[in-house]
Amino acid sequence: MPKQMREMSPAPVRPPQASCCPLPTGVSPLPTTDGLGADEAAHLATAAKAFSDPIRLRMLAQMTAAQCCRGPAASETSGNEPEGVCVCELQGLYDLAQSKVSYHLKVLREAGLVREARRGKWSFYAVDEAAARAALARLGSLLGL
Repeated sequence: MPKQMREMSPAPVRPPQASCCPLPTGVSPLPTTDGLGADEAAHLATAAKAFSDPIRLRMLAQMTAAQCCRGPAASETSGNEPEGVCVCELQGLYDLAQSKVSYHLKVLREAGLVREARRGKWSFYAVDEAAARAALARLGSLLGL
């Protein structure tokens, strides 16, 4: 079967397996949960991976603390304060190559945690607070916190 067809066909439903060992008296079997589907699990895993890197966490904190750019891109935005932090600021702040900063921002953007606004040749990034709150709340509720 071609790969595309396998990806489109639903996974077969497997009957629950019998326990490998009998449960002690008074111990309940593991509960089944229907609350976390494969798509949501994949989305949460993407957010968790984005949160898992120290540099990305620091970038999120920096974007939250600084709502606008004060670097070289600020003077080229025709008087309007740009919303977000410019890549050039993050590059200087963390002493990273532009490609590495862009990679980290791409991971955050693909996880839906930051928004990108382009103005000319500059890109400005800001935390999507609603998406970040939702991801953290869902992860917390998944763990019963």
